[in-house]
Amino acid sequence: MASRGPSNATFRDREKPQEVRKANIVAARAVSDAIRTSLGPKGMDKMIKSSRGQIIISNDGHTILKQMAILHPVAKMLVEVSAAQDTEAGDGTTSVVILAGALLGAAEKLLSKGIHPAIIAESFQKAAKRSVEILLEMSYKISLEDKEDLIRAASTSLSSKIVSQFSSFLAPLAVNSVLQISNNDSKNVDLNDIRLIKKIGGTIDDTETVDGVVLTQNVVKSAGGPTRIEKARIGLVQFQISPPKPDTENNIVVSDYRQMDKILKEERSYLLNICKRIKKAKCNVLLIQKSILRDAVNELALHFLSKLGIMVIKDIERDEIEFLSKSLGCKPISDVDLFTEDRLGAVDLVEESESDGSRIVKLTGVKGHNAKPTVSVIIRGANQMILDETERSLHDALCVIRCLVKERGLISGGGAPEIEVSRRLNKESRSMEGVEAFIWEEFAQALEVIPTTLAENAGLNSIKVVTELRSRHEAGEINEGISVRRSGTANTYDEHILQPVLVSTSSITLASECVKSILRIDDITFGR
Repeated sequence: MASRGPSNATFRDREKPQEVRKANIVAARAVSDAIRTSLGPKGMDKMIKSSRGQIIISNDGHTILKQMAILHPVAKMLVEVSAAQDTEAGDGTTSVVILAGALLGAAEKLLSKGIHPAIIAESFQKAAKRSVEILLEMSYKISLEDKEDLIRAASTSLSSKIVSQFSSFLAPLAVNSVLQISNNDSKNVDLNDIRLIKKIGGTIDDTETVDGVVLTQNVVKSAGGPTRIEKARIGLVQFQISPPKPDTENNIVVSDYRQMDKILKEERSYLLNICKRIKKAKCNVLLIQKSILRDAVNELALHFLSKLGIMVIKDIERDEIEFLSKSLGCKPISDVDLFTEDRLGAVDLVEESESDGSRIVKLTGVKGHNAKPTVSVIIRGANQMILDETERSLHDALCVIRCLVKERGLISGGGAPEIEVSRRLNKESRSMEGVEAFIWEEFAQALEVIPTTLAENAGLNSIKVVTELRSRHEAGEINEGISVRRSGTANTYDEHILQPVLVSTSSITLASECVKSILRIDDITFGR
């Protein structure tokens, strides 16, 4: 019997790609199921203990996934999708992962019918594109002057967080912060211009915005310098006001007290020279960057500066320098020879105040002509966990308003847009031919996972609620969604449950792109 020709093992192993796909889908769906319970206003929180023993309590999808120890490479893709949603829209990080999980479930059904994964992936992308068009048709155009609508969108975002009972206070605060740094023509908002500062003490009610800059570092009082200065001229220095040190470790042997005297005199005159140059440039508030190699400022220099009536604040972190120079309109000074008047920033008042047991320095009334408007928000809370969660919630609310600056459209929330898109896609799939009709139908059904999950988490009968929503939407009531307050269906637009259209469009687009890349993987090999 003739020997068989060399057969290609890959083709013999027809089952492997299917198994790999199945395993990938199972891994990714496990991640999406893990955070499914934290969706919506009645969603539960997760407590995460990190490897360093730090404890985080949150129901923000991106925060939870970022902290989870996920090993499977495909499950990690879902973490990246929630990160992408976080940077693009800032809100909807939980829903994008749940959507991706539901779409993978739909893909699994289609694969078991023997449909090729590439066809499924392509049709999913087409269906996602059509969904975005439907969502944009449904949205209500708004202008940035309409503050009420912005506040409603922000409080919808805050309603699912731990701080939901403070949403009537935090939502206007977030809206005012964004409006202070943007105008009607802005196409985007840089959230780095809003600085969130956390201070333990007081309650969340004591959170406030400061028109100006807030520093968490304290004024140096050891040499008796001033703690309040009006008409301040601020210098931001990156050099050290202390005797120079050689780079290498070495010792000076002094055999004579005259030499000793000479060294001390040199030191004094060196420091006095620097301090006089600072005074000459009419600077009366000095912010000194933190230094590692040697003291940023020593006792003698502090003594001279306090005699010259200059307020000193030291230990400014390196990553704060950019924000401070932007908001105060002063340039960082890296050498004493460059210390000139034109590099200083001007402020009406610099003073240190104490509230709720912690001290902060406020710089108010920024005058510099090249200063950009920035906002500082001081967040107060009883403990570190509440502070962290308030900061994350405020960040989400700020992102929601940033979305409305990017894409000025609001859409009713509570699962209404998903049901409407699902209904329209279902209708359109009936007029199609071939495999695509099947795929669109599954895609439409997968979108219903959002209202189903919202109903389940609110303790409602999900089947009853979703079928009722379907019939209402069929009757043309496109704003019908789930209202947890009414514990049933309601017109969510009239109930003021609103979200930016960008949150929904980007979550559908990102979820379908992620599913496309997962479906195209047919083998996992390990590199060296």
